Amino acid sequence: MKTPIAQGAEAKIYLDKKKSKVEKWRIHKLYRHPTLDQKIRTSRTKREARLLAKAKSVGVNVPKITDQSQYILDIDFIEGDHLSETLNTYPEKKQFQLMQNLGKQVSSLHENNIIHGDLTTSNTILRTNNKKQNKSAEEKGGNTKKSNAKKSTKGDFGAGDLYIIDFGLGFISTRLEDKAVDLHLIKQALEAKHFQNHEKLFNNFLKGYSWEKEKVLEQLKKVESRGRYKH
Repeated sequence: MKTPIAQGAEAKIYLDKKKSKVEKWRIHKLYRHPTLDQKIRTSRTKREARLLAKAKSVGVNVPKITDQSQYILDIDFIEGDHLSETLNTYPEKKQFQLMQNLGKQVSSLHENNIIHGDLTTSNTILRTNNKKQNKSAEEKGGNTKKSNAKKSTKGDFGAGDLYIIDFGLGFISTRLEDKAVDLHLIKQALEAKHFQNHEKLFNNFLKGYSWEKEKVLEQLKKVESRGRYKH
C-alpha cells in the first residue's frame, strides 16, 4: 500500500514501505498547454534520474533509482532523520561531524558540475536503519565480523550514513555562480532552522568543502551582497 508522505509544487511523493521505496510523481499543471506540460514533466523526470545516477557514480550518498517511467521515479527509501528536524538535538560534536560530511559530499557534486538547486537540511537524511545491516554482517562473518559490527556502531554515525535527497531542482553547470548559490542555500537554511549554532555549523561545512573553495566563497560574497536570493 502506498502512503502519501510529501507534496511540493512539482511532485507528489508516495511511500511503499513494503518494497522499501518511494515513488515521485511529477504533477500535471492545468495552466500549461497539455503538450508543453508533457514535455516539461518528462524532461524534468529524466534530468533528475540522470543527476542521481551521476552523483552516485562519483561517490555521493544519494538514493538509488530502481525504476523510471515518463513522469514517475521509483527511488530507494532512505529511512532516517531529516536534519531539519533533528540536527539541533544532537550533541555538538555530532552536528559538526555531519556538516563536515555534508561539505565533502557537496564538494564532490560541484567538482563534477552537479548543482543540487535546493540544498537545505530538509533535503539531507541521516540514515537510521543500520541494525538489519549489522545483523546481516554478523550472520555472514561469524565472531570476527560480529566484533567489527559492534565497533562500528559506537561512533556518532557511520561515514556512509548521511544522504542528500531531492534533486528535482538540480542541473549541470560549470558556473561558479551556481555553486555559490548552493552554498548560500545551505547557509540560509542553517541560519533559519539552526540559528543557535549556525556560524559554527557552516564553518564545519566549509571544512569538508574543498572544491575551488576560495573562488566559490568569493562568488558567495557577491551573491550575498547583491541580495538577489534573499527572501
